[in-house]
Amino acid sequence: MSLLIVSLDNTIVNVALPALGRDLHAPVSGLQWTVDAYTLTLASLLMLAGSTADRVGRRRTFQTGLVIFTAASLLCSLAPSLGWLVAARILQAVGGSMLNPVAMSIITNTFTDRRERAQAIGVWGGVVGVSMALGPVVGGLLTDTVNWRAIFWINVPIGLLALFLTWRYVPESKAPSARRIDPVGQVLVIVLLGTLTYGIIEGPAAGAAVSAACFAVAAAALAALVVCELRRPEPLIDMRFFRSAPFSGAAVMAVAGFAGLGAFLFLNTLYLQSNRGLSALAAGLCTLPVAVITTIVGPLSGRLVGARGPRAPLVVAGVCLAAAGTLLSQVTLTTPLPLLLGIYAVFGVGFGMLNPPITNTAVSGMPLAQAGVASAVASTSRQVGQSLGVAIAGSMVSGNAAFVPAAHTAFRVNALYGLIVLSVALATTGRWAKRTAERTAARLSENPQVTLSQG
Repeated sequence: MSLLIVSLDNTIVNVALPALGRDLHAPVSGLQWTVDAYTLTLASLLMLAGSTADRVGRRRTFQTGLVIFTAASLLCSLAPSLGWLVAARILQAVGGSMLNPVAMSIITNTFTDRRERAQAIGVWGGVVGVSMALGPVVGGLLTDTVNWRAIFWINVPIGLLALFLTWRYVPESKAPSARRIDPVGQVLVIVLLGTLTYGIIEGPAAGAAVSAACFAVAAAALAALVVCELRRPEPLIDMRFFRSAPFSGAAVMAVAGFAGLGAFLFLNTLYLQSNRGLSALAAGLCTLPVAVITTIVGPLSGRLVGARGPRAPLVVAGVCLAAAGTLLSQVTLTTPLPLLLGIYAVFGVGFGMLNPPITNTAVSGMPLAQAGVASAVASTSRQVGQSLGVAIAGSMVSGNAAFVPAAHTAFRVNALYGLIVLSVALATTGRWAKRTAERTAARLSENPQVTLSQG
């Protein structure tokens, strides 16, 4: 249930953006912040939430997250202006950060039998496909029949029921040796992501000087983060992980692939509704092929990873994402709908192939104690990528009267994301990359800074 409402929020909001923008008189940059305020906050707090749950209790943290997320969803539906909506979205993400990583820890610690655990994780992960399919359709239906505020109401009953079931059935658990909180690293991550995204979104309107200042602050925060994390005995992000080429490659591919997803969802919502004149429900139905194909292809990709390794599905993912971006850069307002849906299907194949090998590659060769944290870094990379994708694509079409030509440029950038996935996959899945992973794992096992628990 927690994964359902958090994943729904990623897709259900996009389809309501045009209606939300009209009602709150929001410019394109305001629509960008409606999405990015959520994903950026989520990315910034995921690892903190995981370590906090290990320390104070997973069930307690999970319940707190449900309360915050549910209450913030209600506040989103009542927001009188764009500023209040963005603030409520930030609060919603604070709660959301305590749900998915903590839920995985709860599952891991509740189902101790390996087979039962695999089945539980399979059911849990399958909800992502369900939410991707339901989000645009339910969001479009609610927006058309009620209004955009109704898309946030759906979280309230689900959140309350999940809260009751957690109280009734989920046992409390803590890590034997939890990591300490890293306040300096946490602040630097927030500054890095916040200033970088602000510079991209507000740069076109604020001017080159503001953008340059934001990017300079972001660069300084990144440099300080690397230095501080290398010196800290229990860092928020263990920089030693990045000595593994597969791990570094997984992080880069997660950012690039999910940047493509964020840009795709954002741009197609505006293209289908604001420019082709489709209703919110019709636009949601148009993106259904992406969700359905992702749901079908994802398990196939997982089996391919198990049988032949991550290279093949990652190469297919890179090629399909690049092809979809190239094809979308040629669409017009009169492109036949069947052709458009075919392009969406190509994107769905690429995205479906990408997800399973990213997590597998991130934890490949890592000691068991570090696997959870490595997976959390990959999850954070996904949220960062989605935030940057929306920011970059939105900045290209913001204030541009000719939406379609501007969107063409943004979709060419999407093709570039696919090429990045392809090139990084080829570079980080070979024998050399495997050796770097083995050396990194050996160093982590021989000289651990701290016992890292599932987070």
